[in-house]
Amino acid sequence: MKKSLTFMLIAALLIGIFTVGVQAKYPEKALTIICPWSPGGGTDRLARFIAQQLEEELGQPVTVTNKTGGGGAVGHGAGAYSAPNGYTVTLVTLEIATMHWMGLTPLNYDNFDYVIQLNQDPAGLMVKGDAEWDSANDLIEAIKNSPAGEFNFSGSGAGTIWDLSRVGMLNSIGISPQKVKWIPTGGAAPSITELLGGHVDVITCSLAEASSQIEAGNIKALAIMADERSGSYPDVPTLKEQGINWSSGTWRGLAVPKGTPPYIIEILYQAAKKIAESDQYQEFMNNTGFGIQIRDSKEFYDFVKAQDSIWKEVLTIGGYTN
Repeated sequence: MKKSLTFMLIAALLIGIFTVGVQAKYPEKALTIICPWSPGGGTDRLARFIAQQLEEELGQPVTVTNKTGGGGAVGHGAGAYSAPNGYTVTLVTLEIATMHWMGLTPLNYDNFDYVIQLNQDPAGLMVKGDAEWDSANDLIEAIKNSPAGEFNFSGSGAGTIWDLSRVGMLNSIGISPQKVKWIPTGGAAPSITELLGGHVDVITCSLAEASSQIEAGNIKALAIMADERSGSYPDVPTLKEQGINWSSGTWRGLAVPKGTPPYIIEILYQAAKKIAESDQYQEFMNNTGFGIQIRDSKEFYDFVKAQDSIWKEVLTIGGYTN
């Protein structure tokens, strides 16, 4: 009996020593951050900044891989179904709480373990700089008086948050979302190109994603879909100021495949938290017009779970649910 107990204690001690050794070694090689959206958009820009900063914190190379398509399903799926070893991290976006309702993928928010939320941004309502509409109400009036299908909107893929922002806005003022066409793209950046090229009339994405074109006068921001004006864009009125009771936006954060060891999640969280609290992060987010919203692992999970229920209703209005 004593020998058996002694053996068990020694075994437990060896396992503990081995575990500590393994934990102390992470990370031993390069990490990859998967961005589910196209290069040049807001998610991509944030992913690349975080990757650069994580390299310094973790002492290993961190690369960004853009995996686009399927309204975000391709990139999120690539991240969720990777080995849960901490070497593949995904910059998840709101679409993780909407795609499965649309039947795009069986993947849902519960396929990830959450590290940290980094950002939250309202949608903007934008047209070309030389467009005839100078306010959201001007645009809405033109849509009301136009034949169905005359106006083309874009911003990203069908059923993504920028599309759902359009759906909710139109529904809130009694216009069928089907009265305008949604032209899907791989993200905000190609949608901006479509707008500047005259192929679409309106885009709904974050003002930060179109900031350089807004500053150059090539794009005109008619409204922001928030409860209050943005400190980065104080001259852009909210929809609510213009009598349209609707707000909407996206969020972004780091997540890893379900089953990733908790000690790895904690290492990633502490590194990302340090970055999020740095002056460099504050400066980057302010300069790009991104909103800062920090939630820890549990808070982020609870938030995403709540979002999953909220957006099901808007998807149903838009005709996207099965």
